[in-house]
Amino acid sequence: MAKRSIGPRTVLYPHPVLVIGTYDASGRPDAMVAAWGGICSSRPPSVAVSVQKSRQTYTNLVEQREFTISIPSTDHLREADYFGIVSGRDEDKFAATGLTPVKGDLVNAPYVGEFPVILECRLLQSVEIGVHTQFIGEILDVKMDEDVLGDDGRPEIAKVRPFAYDSMRQEYYGSGKTLGKAFSVGKEIKR
Repeated sequence: MAKRSIGPRTVLYPHPVLVIGTYDASGRPDAMVAAWGGICSSRPPSVAVSVQKSRQTYTNLVEQREFTISIPSTDHLREADYFGIVSGRDEDKFAATGLTPVKGDLVNAPYVGEFPVILECRLLQSVEIGVHTQFIGEILDVKMDEDVLGDDGRPEIAKVRPFAYDSMRQEYYGSGKTLGKAFSVGKEIKR
């Protein structure tokens, strides 16, 4: 099939919806939604998130060097979107949304108590990339709500109900059905 060039764009499917939790210099909790991020190392377990210098979260990350990532379920789509609309400099986002900032057990950073998946991270390094700085954090702990775990103790995506962001259309999408078992369905080709 013929392909049409649309030029250099921030297209990658799917973009995760990640809520970065930090404290400011006075200890006030803040949260920012980010879609530029993902797992970047398995040893040590690490995640990367990219933040513009103009954001309050950027200042907090540079000063505190610890953060959390909260992964919202579709139940909190509106609140997660709100975290990306207003600045923590201007408004207490937790008070406005009615969500609960919970201090991490291993890091000096808040997470969103109502969100089902939490990563507690310590900053390993940062890299300036254009208008963003990529913050790479070692994942010190992962917390999950009991009700998103299967009988085997592992999370089930259908119970977590995360959602993704489409940067081209500026829309959110839910996760779908299971398509196949990873590292298995491809073996059918090698017969």
